[in-house]
Amino acid sequence: MEVKIEASWKEVLSNVFKSTYFLQTAAHIKTELATGANIFPAGSAIFNAFNQTPFNSVKVVILGQDPYHGSGQAMGLSFSVPQGVKPPPSLVNIFKELKSDIGLPIPTQGDLTPWAKQGVLLLNAVLTVRENEPASHAKIGWMHFTDAVIRKISDEKKGVIFLLWGKFAEQKQTLIDETKHFVLKAAHPSPFSADKGFFGCKHFSKTNELLAKQGLQVIDWHI
Repeated sequence: MEVKIEASWKEVLSNVFKSTYFLQTAAHIKTELATGANIFPAGSAIFNAFNQTPFNSVKVVILGQDPYHGSGQAMGLSFSVPQGVKPPPSLVNIFKELKSDIGLPIPTQGDLTPWAKQGVLLLNAVLTVRENEPASHAKIGWMHFTDAVIRKISDEKKGVIFLLWGKFAEQKQTLIDETKHFVLKAAHPSPFSADKGFFGCKHFSKTNELLAKQGLQVIDWHI
């Protein structure tokens, strides 16, 4: 099928887009939309992470689980919300760690697009959700797709830094070749777990140290 996605991703994922599971996932979403379901993010933003961060630009991957399920929150970038939308608790905790780690003032808005444009792939494992029904699309095929994305990055790139926050994200570690990539793990930034190892993880400064050692441009974490 014809997928509207940034050209470099369209090329490296060409076989994935022809796969049975991907076609079934797309059909499932179309069926739900036809019955009047509200699905987030909007269709034009489902592949926003890929459109903002071309394959050749990926230096860092921050893996989320599910899009925000409240109206107006999801924008196709993990943990990010559009300008004008109040940052959710997990994102607030990310900002707290940024301040503790590298001294950045806590932002008043939560649009992480500036990170994406610098090579930070803000990837959710599941790319859509029904309104007010968390994890409602967790089993329709998206995880096969995003696992394939992680494998493709692992296979075809080197020196990428994967930030895996929480037990769900840590399960993806098996998809990554750690002989040529870096994996940083911590608790999830959710209020339920942030004090169990997310606060104090210093992943933002550690990421920049790893980039600098490779001679790569570090990330400006301001938004």
